[in-house]
Amino acid sequence: MPNTGNKSLKYRNRLSNRPVFLSTHTHYMQQEYTHILLDLDGTVTDSMEGITKSIRYALKHFGIEVNDLNELRKFVGPPLKESLMEFCHFSADQAEEGIRKYRERFADTGIYENAVYPGMERLLQELNEAEKQVMLATGKPAYYAEKILDHFHLSHYFKFVGGSGLDGSLSHKEEVIRHVLENNDIRELSKVVMIGDRKHDIIGARNAGIDCIGVLYGYGDREELTQAGAKQIVASVEELKQALLPQNPRYNQ
Repeated sequence: MPNTGNKSLKYRNRLSNRPVFLSTHTHYMQQEYTHILLDLDGTVTDSMEGITKSIRYALKHFGIEVNDLNELRKFVGPPLKESLMEFCHFSADQAEEGIRKYRERFADTGIYENAVYPGMERLLQELNEAEKQVMLATGKPAYYAEKILDHFHLSHYFKFVGGSGLDGSLSHKEEVIRHVLENNDIRELSKVVMIGDRKHDIIGARNAGIDCIGVLYGYGDREELTQAGAKQIVASVEELKQALLPQNPRYNQ
């Protein structure tokens, strides 16, 4: 039986004819990204309460009663219009009406039923200190995203805020990502990574030609992120920090 414990192969140097041992262990270089695109809901902030309560408010308008907000967890992340059509079997017109009702509650109340994930502000600070270009790429309307960042005093950490339009434009994550890349003249895509918690983040990033790291502390699960093709999956903000700042021990203590 061959010895599989020592993963090395022996070759002979052509010049000296001495044996040379080469390790067959695979060592992956940690990719160092210069541009960090972050999703908002489920990645930077825990917005489930405000979103689900606003969706429940909208559904009540259609005579649909929801007692357990966890039943509406699946609505957090994907475009709302698509979710209403998929999960509630709404027509396009009904979905548009549902969005209007949703915003009645969300605009003044639901938007603030929200919290920054523990450790996230510190991570944003350290990314800025490491001279990373931090940008937001969210499916939420940019108008609301900017208000949320302002509310939590996070705006100064972000070089650019990319989101959908209140008119329904840029409703898919790939469109938002391309919008961010184009508006910042980012062409070296190998240096860009998208961070998100749902399959839409992963698929959008892949379609736009950039890497994506999936996070498990949001609203997706490992199976969803794996099937979507995430390059890496992390379980916590601390693990995300280690993935984004791998070379500097100062940021991994």
